[in-house]
Amino acid sequence: MTHFSNASSTPFRRAHHLFCVVAACFVFLLIIAGALVTSNDAGLSVPDWPTSFGSLYRIPSLVGGVKFEHLHRMLAEWIGLLTIGVAVSTQRLDRRRWMRILGWSALGTVIAQGILGGLTVLFYLPPAISTAHATLAQTFFCIMVGIAFFTSRSWVEAPEPVVSPDAYPRLTTIATLTVITVWLQLILGAAFRHSGIRLLPHIIGAAIVFCMVNWLAITTLKRHRTTPQLAKPAVVLLILLAVQIALGLASFITRVLWSQGAATPMASMVAATVAHVACGALVLVTSVVLTIQINRHLELSAVRNSTQDSAPIPRNSVRA
Repeated sequence: MTHFSNASSTPFRRAHHLFCVVAACFVFLLIIAGALVTSNDAGLSVPDWPTSFGSLYRIPSLVGGVKFEHLHRMLAEWIGLLTIGVAVSTQRLDRRRWMRILGWSALGTVIAQGILGGLTVLFYLPPAISTAHATLAQTFFCIMVGIAFFTSRSWVEAPEPVVSPDAYPRLTTIATLTVITVWLQLILGAAFRHSGIRLLPHIIGAAIVFCMVNWLAITTLKRHRTTPQLAKPAVVLLILLAVQIALGLASFITRVLWSQGAATPMASMVAATVAHVACGALVLVTSVVLTIQINRHLELSAVRNSTQDSAPIPRNSVRA
């Protein structure tokens, strides 16, 4: 596990942090744009790749599904350039080795994401590749938010807070399992949208996510409600979970019940599905941030305890 306690080894750079925040926000917009493509059945509106209707630079007529697919590609290209900037600036400005690795990881992820996006077109939207493309987008979002988070003033310059030693079951274990559960559920959701699986596995996964997120957030608030670095993301996670459940029900009603036999995707279905995908991304990234904070605090607590245990005992504390 990365030792987050070395955060102070690099100075806070406001411009670099803001640049990383902007890049992460654009990745979130890309997730929304991708959901618009899928929800509007626009995946093959532009039938070639890497060109668009035979051109790398000419903008086609933005009619029908072309406007969703081509604008999605343009946004992806812009984010690719932003990610190059994030990776290079991180190498030059950040002293932390693990952050430099994270910067290159972001660049490698966006390249892989672009390749998967191209393969979905070249192979006519195969469910497996389309699902991998959607899942990697969520993973890429987490990486970019992580970079923005690790370059923030609150992370770099704030005093190292330490909470009490963790109780059983360990919060680190619950947090890690929750992140894995949410990530797997997003895979199931993507597979359902791309017609790779039926609805039942997605519903079962949603029930498991509901239990895990509540377990994590409520346990965190019970044990560390006075620690804002842990309590705030826990509260946000509960709010997002409630919104996600409501959007999931709306998506089910509009997609499965109302859209049966519809010639084109209904606007209500598109809006509910896109919002559901976007909120799912926020649930995942919030659980990741909370997990990072939990590991950071409990790691520091372990370091403090080990330091105290190894400290020499003062002479006047030993009775004759």
